[in-house]
Amino acid sequence: MATIAFLGTGLLGSAFAEAAAKRGDTVTAWNRSADKVRQLEQFGVKAAAKPADAVRGASRVHLVLKDDAVVEEVIAAAGPGLAPDAVLIDHTTTLPGLTAARAERLKAQGIRYLHCPVFMGPPAARNAQGSMMVAGPRALFDSVKDALAPMTGRLQYMGERADLAAVNKLFGNAMIIAMSAAMADVLTIAQASGVAPADAIDLLKLLDLNAMVAGRGANMAKGNFAASFELAMARKDVRLMLETCGARPLAVLPAIAARMDQLIAAGHGAKDASVLGIDAVAPGSAA
Repeated sequence: MATIAFLGTGLLGSAFAEAAAKRGDTVTAWNRSADKVRQLEQFGVKAAAKPADAVRGASRVHLVLKDDAVVEEVIAAAGPGLAPDAVLIDHTTTLPGLTAARAERLKAQGIRYLHCPVFMGPPAARNAQGSMMVAGPRALFDSVKDALAPMTGRLQYMGERADLAAVNKLFGNAMIIAMSAAMADVLTIAQASGVAPADAIDLLKLLDLNAMVAGRGANMAKGNFAASFELAMARKDVRLMLETCGARPLAVLPAIAARMDQLIAAGHGAKDASVLGIDAVAPGSAA
């Protein structure tokens, strides 16, 4: 088994460290709040006072931190203890541009680095479920893939482009957050209509969201807005939703209505409601 370190033991980092120790790895961990590390001692995780102490002798160093600024701070603090052949495995959700710059700088410094964000919560991390994406040098990924595989239900190599996992993490989180906001508005419509929250959520189970992504989403990506649900009709439905909710706070429907009004005014009312994405796939929009 391996000697590894975890820098950052919040909810996700502590779950990863616990699972690694239970698999038989020798695990040392550091966290700014020392109490969070000491809670892991019951699983055999050793607590370190400083990042450099945690990484000393580790073949892999897993970063599970808040943001880019903290990643930079912790990598710098860990540097004096980092072994020359250690691999930094960064699970932090970060800005793609900063991720690419970080990877390039670390490569120039001779530090081996992979960006490996995940789609999983603490229970999934404890039980090797969910997904882990990896971006960085293929040879480096190949050298650690067998060690990463037991951490996740699905290990997906995204390619050598250093920021590609970061971008895809934002894709996924955008969908998760947007769906949470949409469900909040569904519950508001239910509240305004005297329908139990659980009944409203049960109704959503009738919708095949995967099919919507495969169908409408694929058409959007191609710029195909041939109507099956006209934008003007969809706007009417959003008006009914807003009127039903009255003065109750809503998460996304007012912004959707405003964007629909812009597109209808621009002459897109007879196109499919997916024309909401027209600016994202217009020629030159990727620049």
